[in-house]
Amino acid sequence: AMPPFDTGHEEMIHDAQLDYYGKRVATASSDRTIKIFELQGKNQVELAHLKGHTGPVWQVAWGHPSLGNLLASCSYDRKVCIWQEVRKNQWQCIHTDNCHQASVNSVAWAPHELGRVLACASADGTVSIISYNDNRWVREGPFPAHAGGVNAVSWAPAIPSGSLVLPQPQAGGVKLQKCIVTGGCDNKLKIWRFSLKTNQWDEETKIFGKTNGQKHQGWVRDVAWAPSLGLPGNTIASCSEDGMAIIWSDGKNGTIEPVKEIKRAEKMWRVSWSTMGNILAISMGNNTVSLWKESVDGKWQDLAQCDEGLPNKKEQKMG
Repeated sequence: AMPPFDTGHEEMIHDAQLDYYGKRVATASSDRTIKIFELQGKNQVELAHLKGHTGPVWQVAWGHPSLGNLLASCSYDRKVCIWQEVRKNQWQCIHTDNCHQASVNSVAWAPHELGRVLACASADGTVSIISYNDNRWVREGPFPAHAGGVNAVSWAPAIPSGSLVLPQPQAGGVKLQKCIVTGGCDNKLKIWRFSLKTNQWDEETKIFGKTNGQKHQGWVRDVAWAPSLGLPGNTIASCSEDGMAIIWSDGKNGTIEPVKEIKRAEKMWRVSWSTMGNILAISMGNNTVSLWKESVDGKWQDLAQCDEGLPNKKEQKMG
């Protein structure tokens, strides 16, 4: 585990993300800035201090290194910024998008097989997709997604579930998919797929079956589609202010159903999968992280609760 360190941000930190190699971390803060640190064992060296937003920065997302050193950020100022490392440790905002009418709450890069493609989720209830084509950044949408606001977005693997173990009848091998899951203030999850026929993003209205993607009793704060590596099975995690995280997986007739409900007294804020997609981390409102793993028989087990480096309840009361 990385030991706690002082970032020097003047206000609250809302997000911290490791890059692909785990050697750098980017932080997003209410002080309207982003910082990038290099991790050198137990030491951290500040490499860059990015200033381009005029409101609290909610999230940052690293692009895959094969697409160039890219970092995306989103803010209460309704803007999405795409930053590039133009020279070593020198970052420049190469694109700003301000199509949304309210705070942009979440950004997520598509799998690298799809190229430079970024999904953006906004409090105005819409989602937009920004991609780099013909030497310029272009936008699809925004399209309406959740009444009341969209809090989170996550991409499905570009290689469809089961495609590496099933015969491929079409010429050219595996066909890539563009598909996202979103979570919103309507307490729902929704899945969207890009259609080459209509050239637009369409909601898969029947994929959640009878639940219709609504099992939470509060705002869905985060969603995360697990990496599948082309093996059979779709797995999605969601969490909510209702104190519940849900793991969704393949059901009957091509639907995605809830297979595990994890209930706690605290609000749940973030969910994140390991690189292999077999361990789920859940960040909760009491400064703890809960880890879950699927066993051989398909049951989900609580691995541990991590609260290392945080003050215990007795210390908190004394402080």
